[in-house]
Amino acid sequence: MAEAAKRLLGEAYLAEISEFASFSKAAQRYIRRSIDVGLARRDAVRRWARDPGEAGDICQQARHYRRLDDLRGCIPDDAGIEEMEPLMAPLVTLSAFDLGAGRLDGFGAYRFLYERLVGAAVRPWLPGAFCAAAALPHIHPDRRRGLLQSISESAATAPGWSNREPVFFPEWVEKVDLAVA
Repeated sequence: MAEAAKRLLGEAYLAEISEFASFSKAAQRYIRRSIDVGLARRDAVRRWARDPGEAGDICQQARHYRRLDDLRGCIPDDAGIEEMEPLMAPLVTLSAFDLGAGRLDGFGAYRFLYERLVGAAVRPWLPGAFCAAAALPHIHPDRRRGLLQSISESAATAPGWSNREPVFFPEWVEKVDLAVA
């Protein structure tokens, strides 16, 4: 039994690595940085800022991400309209911030990030939050179109969602000097 569980965990890990590898380099960098900010893994400004402007962006992101703890605590067990309001308003706002940064190139990258920031329980709410945030006027119309077209019909109309928590959390990788290696 333990061997089967290990094998399934390994398969999930490899599938998540493959999915992450399919994203653009900009999306990969933004996801790693966002996970560092959102999960307070390390000093994100020191690790990720390449210039003062990017340091300011990371500080602004950290201010927005302070809502994550509250967000994790208000995911409803039920899909009722009354139960969703405390979740959806802040989730759409946070999603609008991340999509407005211009580095998440579609629903797949967005979903990958938010499953790690908030947890598996948020999955049923992600298509609605993504579509709402992607349709907001602060996003250029051409980008809006691309984002909205990136969500597949199956993702938008899924009859159910997995409750398995993500296992792969990408991190910063130091560059290796091949001449020295």
